[in-house]
Amino acid sequence: MPAPLLLAVLLACVHHAALAPVSPPVPVSPLVKSPSDPALGRILSSARTSGEAYARLGVLCRNYSRRFAGTKALVDSAVWAQGVWERDGLKVSLEPVSVRHWVRGAESLTMTAPVARELGVIGLGGTVAGTVTGTVVVVRSFDELGPQVQGKIVLYDVAMPQGVPSIKHYGATVPYRTQGAAKAARFGAVASLTRSVTQRSLYTPHTGAMHYDPEGTSIPAAAITVEDSEWIASLVAAGTEVTLTLALASQDLPPTPSWNVVADIPGTSSEVVLIGAHLDSWDVGQGAHDDGAGVVHVMEAMRAIQQEVAASGKRPARTIRGVLYANEEFGLDGGKAYALAHANEVHIAAMESDLGGGVPLSWDGKGSPAQMSWLGASLAPLGMPVREGGGGADIGPLEESGTLVSGLRPDDSSYFDYHHTDADTFDKIDSHALAEGAAAAAGWAWLMANAPAAAAGPIR
Repeated sequence: MPAPLLLAVLLACVHHAALAPVSPPVPVSPLVKSPSDPALGRILSSARTSGEAYARLGVLCRNYSRRFAGTKALVDSAVWAQGVWERDGLKVSLEPVSVRHWVRGAESLTMTAPVARELGVIGLGGTVAGTVTGTVVVVRSFDELGPQVQGKIVLYDVAMPQGVPSIKHYGATVPYRTQGAAKAARFGAVASLTRSVTQRSLYTPHTGAMHYDPEGTSIPAAAITVEDSEWIASLVAAGTEVTLTLALASQDLPPTPSWNVVADIPGTSSEVVLIGAHLDSWDVGQGAHDDGAGVVHVMEAMRAIQQEVAASGKRPARTIRGVLYANEEFGLDGGKAYALAHANEVHIAAMESDLGGGVPLSWDGKGSPAQMSWLGASLAPLGMPVREGGGGADIGPLEESGTLVSGLRPDDSSYFDYHHTDADTFDKIDSHALAEGAAAAAGWAWLMANAPAAAAGPIR
């Protein structure tokens, strides 16, 4: 047997081996157990003990999985959420949003040389259809692109760095998913493959949005598993020519109607504090961590606060609004539509939960120095630190208008193991951690709604 083929066979036998270290131990949340404010204590206790967050997430995942933009599941889940919140005693509305409608078709990736093998693959959101056969060129940065990729399939074998919080390392690799096809096409590549953006892998490909250059050529784009990316890269590094056939049958259809779900607990003033999450998910898995956990954080926070308000008869100083956004994953349609529809309202602060169902560890925030000082002082009773930076994609349009934005930061040590995959399912959620996250979201909303106005400082 020729040496290159022998090497390929040997590597094929081992390329499914474990690739990464075991996840670090789960930390303990610093969220307080018994705050001095009795109302806050009752709200936190209700969110922690009701079991509603976990029960509702089970319904969302099992009955409305794959809540992708343009799907019936997304529309139906909005109607479901509206009904749940109305039963909780909340004032709820469905606000129209037009969303992009891209449909995944049959997908395959076949290695034809140096050995024959079917490989795991998933088309990136927005990819054009097509069947392409070509030799693979492996690159590990955009700077390595050049004339050598003309007529070839480019593989971006770029590993997501290890370490927690994982979200800090996401940005180092996700540009190869979002921009890889556009940049490779400029040099004449015929297709683009991306190593899945994850720190660990059990042979699971991860999808996600990508963007073409409107002035350039659109080429098929997909993600492959970490295992296959490393295997192909090792073959090419050893001098073995690798040939693949990528076949994608996706379609871009006209935009379709969907909904933002908006619920209010009226305050004694017209100012608004907002807590939000995105109701949509990718068209794989059940969207449990991304962003089903965030959805039920918001739903349960609103339920617990409404329960306290109804029992005490005391309204918060500001209106507390829960928003479940349509289509964060594939164009931020919900966030943009909400900001436009509510442009005349004064949003004092907005928080988003979109990093899974791990135990809550901290907050982040963006705003003026006065706003950040106010945020830190207002949230001090919860015991969780406030860090500079972050926020959330759906509340980004509010940030642009000067609103103070914040994000819930739970333990994300295993979040990217499931992110944008078929493995993002309800069984991956810990009920205790989920309830703690809901309690944190409820505490944020209650404290920000009742914080002294004088401490807020001017809006930027």
